[in-house]
Amino acid sequence: MDGLQNGTQQVDEGAAQQPEPQGDQAQQAPAQVEPDDAAKARADYEAALRERDDKIAELEGEIAEAAKTAESAEKLRAEMDELRRQGDEQRVGFELQLAGARNVKAARALLADHDNDVEKLKAAEPWLFDAGAASPAPAGATGLPNAGAAADEGAQMRRWRKCLT
Repeated sequence: MDGLQNGTQQVDEGAAQQPEPQGDQAQQAPAQVEPDDAAKARADYEAALRERDDKIAELEGEIAEAAKTAESAEKLRAEMDELRRQGDEQRVGFELQLAGARNVKAARALLADHDNDVEKLKAAEPWLFDAGAASPAPAGATGLPNAGAAADEGAQMRRWRKCLT
């Protein structure tokens, strides 16, 4: 039974080592809670400030992204406008070539005076267009022998000798 009593003594000694607060010490315990509440309130406040700062940074990032997007959209619009302008220039150039313009650059310069209508320009300025562009090339004899025809080389050599003498 000695061991049993020994274990009981150890528990009693542990209880004796931790004195219970009495009088003034009991009143100080709530005072220690107040600094903990203040620390907790300060931590909550700092957390709220961090959250607000994070939200501000996020919104600034969104604003910057929107500005980049707006800049990108403006660049794309400018690029699209340039491509449309080039496409219109090429289309007008092809129309003028098909109409038989002798000088596409000159015809393009005058085209604005005729409401950008190639037919009106062609009617008003016929000198600027080939008349034969619409008609096929003339066919017939050129005065030269056919490419596949046999030639008398001896006669040709006599002719050249006669010319040289």
